[in-house]
Amino acid sequence: MTTAPPSRPNPIAAALQNEIVAFVLKRSGQAAIALLLASMLCFAIVQLAPGSYLDQLAQDPTISPETLEALRVNFGLDKSAFEQYWRWLGRILTQGDFGRSFKYEQDVSILLLDRVPATLMLSLISFVVTWTIAIPLGVLSAVKQNTIVDRVLQVVGYTGQGFPSFITALVLLIVAQNLSPLVPVGNMTSVFHNDLSGLGKILDVLWHALLPSIALSVTGFAGLQRLTRGQLLDVLRQDYVRTARAKGLPENRVIYVHALRNAVNPLITLLGFEFANLLSGAFIAEFFFNWPGLGSLILEAVRAQDLYLVMASLMMGAVMLIVGNLLADLLLKFVDPRIQLDADG
Repeated sequence: MTTAPPSRPNPIAAALQNEIVAFVLKRSGQAAIALLLASMLCFAIVQLAPGSYLDQLAQDPTISPETLEALRVNFGLDKSAFEQYWRWLGRILTQGDFGRSFKYEQDVSILLLDRVPATLMLSLISFVVTWTIAIPLGVLSAVKQNTIVDRVLQVVGYTGQGFPSFITALVLLIVAQNLSPLVPVGNMTSVFHNDLSGLGKILDVLWHALLPSIALSVTGFAGLQRLTRGQLLDVLRQDYVRTARAKGLPENRVIYVHALRNAVNPLITLLGFEFANLLSGAFIAEFFFNWPGLGSLILEAVRAQDLYLVMASLMMGAVMLIVGNLLADLLLKFVDPRIQLDADG
């Protein structure tokens, strides 16, 4: 009598049984449906705006009605909104083609990819500065509760949150005007940028990014500092923290190992939303400081009713929001393994 050899485990089935893989697959399906519905809503809202890109061209007396009609057919604006939407969606799904910009006469994907690095760099600098400063100050404020240090930091936090980004940008512009030419304003490089060494070019770009990064960081820094303080104070009142102190553990270990580790979950959730804002949160700073990023490009697209460029920018923001929330959930699972991702719910 012979025994059958043991069957080899199916790697695909084993992967599907993994909690994280199952969760990612489920969220990917939900994301596809959400993006489809979001694209329909965004397209409808854009179509409801009065007029079109060709209405602005019609005000130019040098453009003949025949030329306008030819452009209407070329852009697909002679079709119904329903037909335009499915034509646009079909090109994306079959060709990866997000359409062509009316105003700039280039592929939308090329225009966005040209501007994304500048906006992403500015947002990442602001992100690193905000989190590097805000979390330690929030911890310090919680540890020094009701002391002079705590009160000063609370005033700083309330003041920072009370200043809108455009007010902060205006104040920094006034400061830059008084300090000119020590603090550059406008563009992301100097006129002599090409003559600098490799390190010099990097420092030149970072120097130009100084003021817009500060303008972008102030409000986020204030809110994150206050959130860190509040969460840590709640955790420090828990029984297990009192028990750790009663056992004679060093205060630094109690705060940074026991308390802060359990207070970090809401901050990680916030991190997901911060990721979603990386490509959209810098628009005001870019506008005031003439930073050549997505802000000015999309603002001009909205003004010109450049349909496909506006749609691509809106969908890019939706994708970033979905990816940011997914990363936040996975990071929460990594930090606290007790959290269930609930792939079946």
